[in-house]
Amino acid sequence: MAIMASRKHLKRFKAPSHWPIHPKEYKWTVKPSPGPHAIESSLPLLVIVRDILGIADNAREARKIINSGEILVDGRPRKNYKFPVGFMDVVTIPKTGGMYRVLPDERGRLVLHEIDEEKASFKLCKIINKTTLKGGRTQLNMHDGRNCLSENEFRVGDVVKLSIPDQEILERIPFEKGSLGLVTGGRHTGEIGRIKKINITRSSMPNTTVIETADKKTFLTLKDYVFVIGRDESVISLPGGK
Repeated sequence: MAIMASRKHLKRFKAPSHWPIHPKEYKWTVKPSPGPHAIESSLPLLVIVRDILGIADNAREARKIINSGEILVDGRPRKNYKFPVGFMDVVTIPKTGGMYRVLPDERGRLVLHEIDEEKASFKLCKIINKTTLKGGRTQLNMHDGRNCLSENEFRVGDVVKLSIPDQEILERIPFEKGSLGLVTGGRHTGEIGRIKKINITRSSMPNTTVIETADKKTFLTLKDYVFVIGRDESVISLPGGK
């Protein structure tokens, strides 16, 4: 029984620090199933329904709500209570009218930021790789595991605005000097600023980016940590009205 429990559940004290659960309240919590986001950068759907949104008092109620198809992630019903929900995913609950985008706060914790219907109609996806297919078409591989075909010129690091759930590319947000970026990792997680300089190394050292905040302070972070969210202004609303 202990082996079965470890496959389906996760000891609470081993859960990622960004999960909003008390490590000593119970011994076990739900373990995310394999999916578009890693355990270190996602929240199980049950934790969202029960612990964050509070629309269920316990795990049994949460599983019932989820299994009924009442919770949509990126416009599609997700009935697996272990489904990993991660950065930039859009969670909607048609029955209550709730609409949320998953974003990091200033402490690096994933939060559900409430959004309106217009903002809930799209999500942002970062291009982490490109593949050339037979016939010369380009497949864009995104940070959330999805793939999109495109005939336009995109670069790794760019972000695309996708309509959901049909995945039509609406806009390209280039990773370039002057674009507005959200930092998703490191000690500056959750900070917003403009890209002032992109440092490309010719060695095994990682590429870095200089970010300037609204109050004219600058800091250096890894290029991979910067997720562009707009050119002149952010195309998404942000926690705290940033």
